[in-house]
Amino acid sequence: MNTVGYFEIQSSDPERDTRFYADVFGWSFERDRNVPIEYYRISSAGINGAMLKRPAKIPGQEYGTNAFCCSMQVADFDKTAKEILGKGGTEAMPKFAIPGKCWQGYFLDPNNNVFGIFEVDEQAA
Repeated sequence: MNTVGYFEIQSSDPERDTRFYADVFGWSFERDRNVPIEYYRISSAGINGAMLKRPAKIPGQEYGTNAFCCSMQVADFDKTAKEILGKGGTEAMPKFAIPGKCWQGYFLDPNNNVFGIFEVDEQAA
């Protein structure tokens, strides 16, 4: 636990970019309409990730790395969130349910790097 369990690629044009990754790496994507944002799960075997509609402007090259967002699987979302906030992190997106799968949320570390945490919970709704 507390290891990278999932990654997400943000895209301003998910239809274009899912084709790119499908062509380059052979990944398959499926739209997940249970998630409250435009979201495409990678359905290829052995890959735990997805692509989502970018919620903000693309950062300019002068701002440095524009990278995939990784989420750590944790045993207790609320306990870990409290620890993050207590150590100088901030909330980027509040806890929300991925129905039937997990609780997910996003944070910024003290240097404003975005990361996610998730707690597996098949009862999440």
